Amino acid sequence: MSAGEGGKRVVVWFRNDLRLTDNYIVAGAADIVEKGLADEVLPVYCFDPRHFGTTDWNSLKTGDLRSKFLLDSVLDLKMRLRSVGSDLLVCMGQPEEVLPTLAAPGSTVLYQTEVNSEEAGVERRVAKSLKAKKVAVEPRWGSTLYHLDDLPLRKDLADLPDVFTPFKNIVEKKCTPRRTVASPKKGALPLAQVPGLDFTPTLQDLGLSPDRAAAIAKPHPNSVLEFKGGETAALARLQYYLFDSDLLATYFETRNGMLGGDYSTKLAPWLAHGTISPRTIVEEIRKYEKARVENKSTYWVIFELIWRDYFKFFGLKHGDSIFHLGAEGTTGVPLVDANMRELLHTGFMSNRGRQNVASYLALELGLDWRIGADHFESLLLDYDCCSNWGNWVAAAGMTGGRVNRFNILKQSKDYDLQGDYVRAWIPELKDVPTSKIHTPWQMTPEEQLRDEMGMRDEMGMRDEMGSRDEIAMRDEMGIRDEVKMEMRDEMEMRDETGLRDEMRMRDEMEMGMRYEMRWGSDMR
Repeated sequence: MSAGEGGKRVVVWFRNDLRLTDNYIVAGAADIVEKGLADEVLPVYCFDPRHFGTTDWNSLKTGDLRSKFLLDSVLDLKMRLRSVGSDLLVCMGQPEEVLPTLAAPGSTVLYQTEVNSEEAGVERRVAKSLKAKKVAVEPRWGSTLYHLDDLPLRKDLADLPDVFTPFKNIVEKKCTPRRTVASPKKGALPLAQVPGLDFTPTLQDLGLSPDRAAAIAKPHPNSVLEFKGGETAALARLQYYLFDSDLLATYFETRNGMLGGDYSTKLAPWLAHGTISPRTIVEEIRKYEKARVENKSTYWVIFELIWRDYFKFFGLKHGDSIFHLGAEGTTGVPLVDANMRELLHTGFMSNRGRQNVASYLALELGLDWRIGADHFESLLLDYDCCSNWGNWVAAAGMTGGRVNRFNILKQSKDYDLQGDYVRAWIPELKDVPTSKIHTPWQMTPEEQLRDEMGMRDEMGMRDEMGSRDEIAMRDEMGIRDEVKMEMRDEMEMRDETGLRDEMRMRDEMEMGMRYEMRWGSDMR
């Protein structure tokens, strides 16, 4: 690869900012060229092999579905750069090894800075290797709604509140989001000609076998959306949710849904990969409010973006301590299992589902919350380190604030009363009576037998002589397990003892004052 020995070069190193619209490093490169300080621009993306290994809990660090979404996003960025007379050099390797080969002395490397230890460690190694070659390094902040430099807080964020509501009050009163910057005009990024620009990676290049790639080629039939990575798809989704459908106007009322593509914005995966900026979303919401309606729903999407900011700054303040403070969907609790299966097969889980799953695993089963966070990191399309790990810290009650222990059975009846969501993801329960869809362990032996016979009819495996096996199977599955019955009875008792607390908590949420878990931006 050429390091650009001729004219001065600007290397634009893309990371979690895979877009042209409202991208500070892209605008910065165009500005450097316009001022005559550089002759050419080389946009670069590195598929870092460390992102595709396994974690300490033996999960894939980047699951297959997110790998596909990421690849889609990179290829869309390449296409959009070509549309303005540029291109994207896609490299397979560690940035600290790749970037020095692309920048000669006197060149400049622009990139969006991140906050967590792994990303920050890469930045330090990149800076060290480039400094040795006398290459300038210019990090830019650009991932949040409110700019880091605009916060009325100490630079080290030591005075950042560890509870959300005080932070929200501070930024809403004293901060204003910066205006978005436009996409570059054609010719604004004169392309550096280097070998490798014609390389287009595939999922196999990311370590997926042909069988694994084929398995995710099409979305699961129950997926709420076909999540296609890239800025093009992100802007289309924003346009659809706001102006094409007017769904934004009822977001507050529908946001806790579980089935279908329209109950919430679903923008989280695109935000997590930086294919759309939170500032772009807010600017479009302001346009919508002027043209259509301004109400609680339009505000609430912005409110969720502030939550996303909060966890980003929380992670910056606390560093690696967020990892240490304090799945296949077979737990036997239908709402939990349905959500875990949706995550496994689609890379998506609703905000309501995430709260319930985390509460149940961390507080009911006593699971090490880090295992839950690790599992979500592997599978979520919208994985964001600060939001994911910060929310699991909160779910486990480790932040010092109020512990939100969810009553799973009550939540099931509040948000999936007829059991449609559970049946969509747990076909084993399709014949369970609606009155017991969330408590199948309460079925009578006759109801259990009818349900099991119905399952075998569907599978073509009915065994008329299997009554003794049926009884043994039920015992093995734990239907009569006294320990599980006691746990679930205790959960049901909270319908009585916890009702007043839950009503009060709901009232607080209505006023926007409740310290409630918010997964990323809650753009689901």
